[in-house]
Amino acid sequence: MSFSPKEILKFVDENDVKFIRLTFCDVAGNLKNIAVMPNELEHAFNYGIPFDASEFGESNSDLLLFPDISTLSVLPWRPKSGRVVRFFCSLKYPDGRDFAGDMRNNLINYINELRLDGYSCEMGTRCEFYLFELDEKGNPTKIPHDNGGYLDVAPLDKCENARREICLSLEEMGLNPKSSCHKHGSAQNEIEFQENEPVTAADDMVHYKTVVKSVAAQCGLFASFMPKPLPNEHGSALNISLSIKKNGEYIFGSSPENMSHEGKCFISGILKRIKEITIFLNPTYNSYERLSAFYAPKYINCSFRNDSPLIRIPKTVGTPPKIELRSADATCNPYIVFKLILVAGIEGIKSGDCSLMDKIINCNSTEQLEKLPETITEANDYAMNSDFVKNNLPKEVIEIFEDYYNKQFIARNLCKTAEETEEFECKFYFNLI
Repeated sequence: MSFSPKEILKFVDENDVKFIRLTFCDVAGNLKNIAVMPNELEHAFNYGIPFDASEFGESNSDLLLFPDISTLSVLPWRPKSGRVVRFFCSLKYPDGRDFAGDMRNNLINYINELRLDGYSCEMGTRCEFYLFELDEKGNPTKIPHDNGGYLDVAPLDKCENARREICLSLEEMGLNPKSSCHKHGSAQNEIEFQENEPVTAADDMVHYKTVVKSVAAQCGLFASFMPKPLPNEHGSALNISLSIKKNGEYIFGSSPENMSHEGKCFISGILKRIKEITIFLNPTYNSYERLSAFYAPKYINCSFRNDSPLIRIPKTVGTPPKIELRSADATCNPYIVFKLILVAGIEGIKSGDCSLMDKIINCNSTEQLEKLPETITEANDYAMNSDFVKNNLPKEVIEIFEDYYNKQFIARNLCKTAEETEEFECKFYFNLI
């Protein structure tokens, strides 16, 4: 939506808006916000709202939040009287320079570069989560809300009312959910979004988690996006779809015969770099308990069949041809992930080399395939020794990410028993994700 600051201020005044949430995403992928009163909004547009940035690696400087006017959205679960709205924000230094760790702005700049080269792209997400019961004190448990299975309906599916309210809230906010269903695990759910330009798709993904958790709480439930919350159940994935045009022509196809050379090169680029970027797609210890289990990918492969590959190339009818990357989970920062996926694919196109995809498509045995990193330590080593990562992410982001990994590593290694490890995961992941 295209509004002027004057129009926004008029909307706030005429619609009884009492709180404005200025939101942004930290490097670890968590949504953060500062709430300001309506009389501070004009100041925010002109001068930004300062906050202490020491938690984000900027110990010697405050940062300023500048609202992105196009992202105005009313929070539907808040009271109609005294409404609450939110904006996504850009982060800047007090001298007006862009904050290097602002990956949303980084992604915006990269998408603009792609447009100059004749590329346009849309991305979509399908994100899974579990709904758990609360105890008598209102604290989350690991008791699933139902025992339903894949695509079940009521009464087996007890989550349908919560999913309905979530979808209605998302739709009211303009986040465009496409479909929803019960997944394989007990009380496991999935909501799919319509494809959109990458920055909007990342915005939707970040805010989606907050909407799900808020609506679930109103339904007396706890929503968890933890990749593997239950050891004997299916893990929760974030599947990312991409549809790309070059000079107005789609580069992907739904069969080897109608897949363009550029499309094959793009896929080869992702396959080549996937080990180096896995830590950003799967940034927690718990992420690696999901990978290779049940339908989660284990090998670096791609397929035109629905056989749980890393990259699936679906047959599309009446919709743009696309590919789907299946290894990510919702603990990631989508701005980082979307950029790295696109950069890897475009690097593949610029190389003109599609041999890796051709080799993998024609592979007859998994013994000939490389595996995804099997531990967070392995994934971190690939990333921190990668020139590709160093050349495509700000050093500030890499440093913050390395610190995030080290905190997990230290906390995990202090656990001496299985019970302590489970307690660590509950505190570090279950209640936070």
